[in-house]
Amino acid sequence: MDIRWFETLESTNNYCKLLDPKTVGEFTVICARRQTAGIGQQGNVWASEPYKNLTFSLILKPTFLAADEQYRLTMAIALAVAETVEHPFSDFRSPFSAQIKWPNDIYVGDQKICGTLITSQISGSHLSQSICGIGLNVNQTAFPDWVPNPTSLSLLTGTEHNLDNLLDTLLSNIETEYDHLKENDSDLKSRYLSRLYRLGVEADYIHEGQPLRATITGIDRYGHLQLATAAGTPLTCGMKEIQFVI
Repeated sequence: MDIRWFETLESTNNYCKLLDPKTVGEFTVICARRQTAGIGQQGNVWASEPYKNLTFSLILKPTFLAADEQYRLTMAIALAVAETVEHPFSDFRSPFSAQIKWPNDIYVGDQKICGTLITSQISGSHLSQSICGIGLNVNQTAFPDWVPNPTSLSLLTGTEHNLDNLLDTLLSNIETEYDHLKENDSDLKSRYLSRLYRLGVEADYIHEGQPLRATITGIDRYGHLQLATAAGTPLTCGMKEIQFVI
């Protein structure tokens, strides 16, 4: 594993895109103490206070995954992050557990603690390289007003956490999940669903610009969200088609 720390980068994901995929090694990790233009899902900005959080990108080469199975990588990474987030709670007897807000944000209760952005390249019918950008709120305790429902490990546990040690734990958990993925982990989807935020709970959403009352029932093989409307009508949504109301 090649971990490279930078004092300042605009975006760790964008930096990874500049590296030659033919020469860069798998499990190259690009970390920034200060990220000035972090990227979230759907082009959103990822706000992170310098020297307080983990902002990094990991290069993987999941050539064993078919292009139409790439959501399996999303599930594996989300599970690894959720497990890492829960780790500090063991000493604090926290009643909370880490859940995955579809597709791969990590929530504790109704608050977001981590965002993930995965971009993949495809060669033929399989993935050739994936860049996994992760922003985990660790020691930040104040957030801009425009950041929706944020939290951090420090806010949840009342203590500060060592960023380097936490990164080691997170990368170890990702490596474990990645190894399981290579072995075609048959329990991957069920473990993901066991942590899926709002699974089986009726709640409010915005679907294609219109309010919707619905219950999440699962995901399909492509990672699309499956719901049942209040009237019992089944609905399958891609990421740009539905918005959670929190």
